[in-house]
This record gives sequence, structure tokens and C-alpha cells, in this order.
Amino acid sequence: MMKNFSSSPSHNSNNNHHQTPNHIRERHHRKHGLLSALPWRFSLRGYGFCMAALFLFCFGSLFYQLNGGAPRILLDIRQYLGLSWKSHWSGKRATSRLIIHKDRVERHLVSCPHDQKARQGESTYLNDHGPPTQRVLPFPSQVVYNRVGKCGSRTVVILLRLLAEKHNFNLVSSDIHNKTRLTKHEQVDLMKNISKIPQPFLYTRHVHFLNFTRFRIEEPVYINIIRDPISRFLSNYFFRRFGDWRGEQNHLIRTPGMKDDERYLDINVCILENYPECSNPRVFYIIPYFCGQHPQCREPGVWALERAKQNVLENYLLVGVLEELEDVLLMLERLLPHYFSGVLNIYKSPEYRKMGNLTGTVRKHTPTLEALQVLYHRMRYEYEFYDFIRDQFHLMKRKIGLRSVSRPPAYPPDFLRKLALRTPEPLDEDEELDSDLEDANSWLDHP
Repeated sequence: MMKNFSSSPSHNSNNNHHQTPNHIRERHHRKHGLLSALPWRFSLRGYGFCMAALFLFCFGSLFYQLNGGAPRILLDIRQYLGLSWKSHWSGKRATSRLIIHKDRVERHLVSCPHDQKARQGESTYLNDHGPPTQRVLPFPSQVVYNRVGKCGSRTVVILLRLLAEKHNFNLVSSDIHNKTRLTKHEQVDLMKNISKIPQPFLYTRHVHFLNFTRFRIEEPVYINIIRDPISRFLSNYFFRRFGDWRGEQNHLIRTPGMKDDERYLDINVCILENYPECSNPRVFYIIPYFCGQHPQCREPGVWALERAKQNVLENYLLVGVLEELEDVLLMLERLLPHYFSGVLNIYKSPEYRKMGNLTGTVRKHTPTLEALQVLYHRMRYEYEFYDFIRDQFHLMKRKIGLRSVSRPPAYPPDFLRKLALRTPEPLDEDEELDSDLEDANSWLDHP
């Protein structure tokens, strides 16, 4: 009798009803044979955990790149480990930053007037041929020099103009000199304009510290130079009245409303009789540049001092002292070679010396020791900040192996403090003046 191999549904269903438990286990084993060969089995919970981990990794990677790369602590470690690692690692960081922000190139073409002038009458490469070839920029490619008044800023700006031509970076120097404090809207507008400058750029202006991260704008690298506070004050006092060696008529442009009795006011009278120009808050000048735009930053006190110190440690690549300018330039050349390479050769060249000598203030002279002592006590927070910056600068020099002879401060605080303990014998008026001036000239430096 022949066997019936019909595959009709009714026949199959009947067979299914008659299958033994052993047959069912054998078929189940064949179906999952591949999974059973693996050393583990995936549960639904394990699969969900893996997918969640993958999502968090992708989201974290995107957030990392959108925020400009590594966190601050990694940048500090990179800087400490050495400059060779710095250029290698930061080149990658700049590349990823450019990939994320391709649309910035188009915004530059629209929002930068000096860039538009260079392309006037020409077609834009971006619109006609697609995005330009990606350019690997060295780190950092965004630098802000919020220069402090009468701290050698004009000397440095002259150098920057020559370096910008040599190294092909964008130097934007603001012609606004009398507006260091900004409203919140002015801060945001200025920071947005700065961020739109084609990279690499260096922006410089007399302005108090701007907190870019507070408004979620990519923060640039800050640099600055300060000076002995009394030296800075005296330089500013006489410059406002008599200008510099470029011509004494410059002061008439800067202070056209100043009357003659104020212009020729003796510096000792201004200090000892507590004129507004020679007392707080006018002499509280350097710290607000680093403290920021908060109203309390303009009030002489510990709060502004400590906040200025914190901003320097967290946001400034370098703050140097003018009394050691050659070392400052050497440090900038080491830390920012794509901006400052060869700066010392330019600074020491006869051609530059001829230009730099024109920036010296004229008719400047030293006050009496009594006036200096009074001024020092009014500037005690300024001097505490200056000493902090000087110590940080010397620490950085030691870290990179720069050995140089540090000049003593122009007005030593210890010397000024000891004046309060002196009780010299009284002298005639003329004799006392001559003695004070002679003593001052032996102690004080005339930059």
C-alpha cells in the first residue's frame, strides 16, 4: 500500500494534533539553534539597555562637538603637557569645530564689512561653487585683547598690525576708547559681532571683560598686559593733558573740554587735596578690566579683586606685566606662534624702535613721596592684583623654562609702606621739595 504524501492543510492540521512532545522540543531546538550557539542570550531588558547606551553615546558626542571640543580641564592639561602636543591636538579640535560650523563662512560674507569690500564686484565662491575647502586652523583661532589703557597697548597694537600682514590673520582694532562698560544688549551685540569675524582673528578694544559663556556664545581666548598701578596712573594723568611725542596737539583732540586750570593742575595738589581724578573710584582702574561688567566690579573692594583673579585663572591664556615686555612678547610667541612668531625681531628692529618712541607721554614727572604714599594706599587693591598677576606670570615663565632677570617694580610697596614710619627733621619748604625729588629719582623708574 502506497503512502500518501499529500500536503493539504487538513492533512497537516491532523498531523499537528498527533505530534508528540519530543517532536515539538526538537523543532524548537532547530529553530533557535543559532542563538543557542552564542555564549549568552539577549533579553528584552538587555537589548533596551544597549540601545539606550548607544543613544547616550551619540548624543554626548554631538554635544561635545557643538560645544567646541574638550572641557576646560582637558585644555589646561594639554597646555601643561607641552606646546608640541598642543598644536597637534588643537588642530584636530579646530577641524571638528569648522566641520560643525560650515554655515559660519556664509555669515561672515554677509556681516563683515571689510570682507565684503575685498569681494566687491566678484561672485562669491560659496554661492557659485558650494562650500570652500575646509581650512585647518591652529588653536586658538579666536583671540581677544581687551587692552588696559596706558599699559603699553599702543605699542602692542603697532606690533599686531605688522604681524597681521606677516601671518595673514584678521586684526580688528576698535576705535571706541571711552566706553568700557556696556549694557546687557550692548554686550550681546558686541560678542556676536566678534564671533562673526573670519578666523583666525585677533580683536582688540578698551573694554571690561565680557563673559561669552554666560550668553552661550563660543568663548575666545583672552590675553592682556598690565602695569605698575602708580606708573599707569601717572602716564594717563599727563597723557590726557599733554599727549605724547607724536605732537602735543593730540591732547586737544582727546580732552577738548578741559580748562587750563585743570590741565595744568599740579599732580601733588590733585593727590593730596583729594581731587576726583586722583581718588577712588577713578584710581580703581585695572581690576574692572578683568572683573567684568557687573556693577560691583567698579567698586573698590575684595569682591571685585577676587572675581578678577578668578577670571584671569579661568579665561586668560596670558596676562603679562609691561615692566617685562620682552618676556611677555616671548611668551606670546611660544603660546600663540601663529599670531606672534617673529615678534621679538620686529620689536628690536630700528624701524620699530623709531615708531615706538613716539608713544611716550610728554611732560611726565614724579610726585613727591608723600603724594606717592597717599596714592599707594588708595590703590592697595590694585597693587594686590598687580602682585598676583606678576607672580602668575613668573610662574608661567618657570614652567616653560624661560630664565630672565625680572625688573623690580617702579614703585616698591615695601618702600612706600615704610614712609609712614619715617619721622625726618623738618626742612625749609624749598629744601624739602628738592630733597623729595632727589630721593624719588633714586628710587623710582621713569618708563
